[in-house]
Amino acid sequence: MSTEHLVLDPATEEVVATVPAATPADVDAAVTRAGAAQRTWAAAAPADRARLLRRFAAVVDEHVEELARLEVREAGHTLGNARWEAGNVRDLLDYAAGGVERLNGRQIPVPGGLDVTILEPLGVIGVIAPWNFPMPIAAWGTAPALAAGNAVVLKPAEATPLTALRLAELALEAGLPGHLFQVLPGAGAVAGNALVEHPGVAKIVFTGSTRVGKAIMAKCADRVKRVTLELGGKSPNIVFADADIEAAAAATPMSFLDNSGQDCCARTRILVQRSAYDRFLELLAPAVEGVAVGDPSDERTQMGPLISRAQLDRVRSYVPDDAEGIRGKAPEGPGFWFPPTVLTGLAPDAPAAVEEVFGPVAVVLPFDDEADAVRLANATEYGLSGSIWTRDVGRALRVSGAVRAGNLSVNSHSSVRYWTPFGGYQQSGLGRELGPDALTAFTETKNVFISTEA
Repeated sequence: MSTEHLVLDPATEEVVATVPAATPADVDAAVTRAGAAQRTWAAAAPADRARLLRRFAAVVDEHVEELARLEVREAGHTLGNARWEAGNVRDLLDYAAGGVERLNGRQIPVPGGLDVTILEPLGVIGVIAPWNFPMPIAAWGTAPALAAGNAVVLKPAEATPLTALRLAELALEAGLPGHLFQVLPGAGAVAGNALVEHPGVAKIVFTGSTRVGKAIMAKCADRVKRVTLELGGKSPNIVFADADIEAAAAATPMSFLDNSGQDCCARTRILVQRSAYDRFLELLAPAVEGVAVGDPSDERTQMGPLISRAQLDRVRSYVPDDAEGIRGKAPEGPGFWFPPTVLTGLAPDAPAAVEEVFGPVAVVLPFDDEADAVRLANATEYGLSGSIWTRDVGRALRVSGAVRAGNLSVNSHSSVRYWTPFGGYQQSGLGRELGPDALTAFTETKNVFISTEA
């Protein structure tokens, strides 16, 4: 019998909903249904699949505000962020739909005949989404997988299943075939594990911690099952003395405070050239202290609560009460609140400087020259994203080439666009999501040779 899971509002700790938790038997039944739906979907004309995905995007667009408000309640996201997330789902569905009729193979010159490649769907895709960005990251796997002709079984995080369940309802409203896109809330160790181990699932797309990602990869390896993994990060924000220091300082707070720091791309290691260090901190302090932390449903709020009591305790463990640095303000009382925090005076190998805190906490470290900046930037097991602030174009190109990360920004903090690839180096993950090649990650290449010899 299925158990139930409580969904809490992180800002108030009130119960938002009670959701059944899927069992391994539920997963098995869902995968079986998905397999049958996928075969019908793959056989449909590409134009028909594209049309239905565009209709799905249109229906999501009609419900952007509803989805955003639901995200605010279950995840504690600010209303502005939640609206962007719902819009990102819509836009990604539209973008993926455009690829359905452009999923081309190749004709390869060979002697004695004609050689062509065909891109075929894998089958049933298991998507395991995180709680930090429940809607968009679920769509990152789901939209291109559907567009490539696959079925999707999505397991959302236990804390944030509501928007995923609503998206599944909207898919049916848009006319997608039944069972093609199913959502199964449940515990990772139960429903997630059953999805990973199921022989009817051709690929797993997982976003979450590096520890869990390694375990999933090991289980998939035993079955030679494909994986895409988007894991942890400890991204640098490198500020050279020749940069626009005022602009860099003004942009820094939200580079690690967006979504309360619960972002694998958060620039939580602020590396500042020593000659600009004091000036940068002078400008950074009022910018951090001025961040509006509070009710996420208030449009003026810039930062909301953390997702849970456990996450709050984890973040607190990295910040001693007597720590040096800059502190903002956060509400007191119910809710999982932690103030914006910048730590100074730490050693480069201190836990807060090298481990993923996943909260509104950053460290500032000085560096001497370009080589020292690159050394510090790469002194981590991760490699997801980062920023480089400089007016020197040559330096921007050199440092971009030297920093081991999958997504870099120069004089900005942008990391994720649905039309460009996203993914990490080292223990930040495996594979790429989004961008023009996203659909091919959900296909198998078949080679066909046709002899023209008499």
